[in-house]
Amino acid sequence: MTAARFDVPEADPFTRTYWDAAAEGRLLIRRCGACGRAHHYPREFCPHCWSEDVTWEPASGRATLYTWSVVHRNDLPPFGARTPYVAAVVDLAEGPRMMTEVVECAADGLRAGLALEAVFRDGVPRFRPRGAAAADSMDG
Repeated sequence: MTAARFDVPEADPFTRTYWDAAAEGRLLIRRCGACGRAHHYPREFCPHCWSEDVTWEPASGRATLYTWSVVHRNDLPPFGARTPYVAAVVDLAEGPRMMTEVVECAADGLRAGLALEAVFRDGVPRFRPRGAAAADSMDG
């Protein structure tokens, strides 16, 4: 019997487009055709004006660090084996905020406003400092 994994997304028919793009190393967001605002996490309607005129679009993969927490203990598999790791909220260049993980950066190198870029592990977007070297990786 295999242990349950809590780090792998379960795509549904609506989010399949997002997860398929992520598996290819591309970050997608949703944009509203009525009010023009972008949003993330993916929804079938605009959370700003409630329009259903929303479409997928590629995101630049650029973001800035808004806030973070260094996680030293997590009992859910396989996170326990990866501690410590940095759970974070980032501001995407397109406007929305996104919950994520910061990798390839020591905790003492984190600061609000830090310029980040998307990287993908197991088809899931994470962020690292722009121009980061893999030698400083925290994600083991």
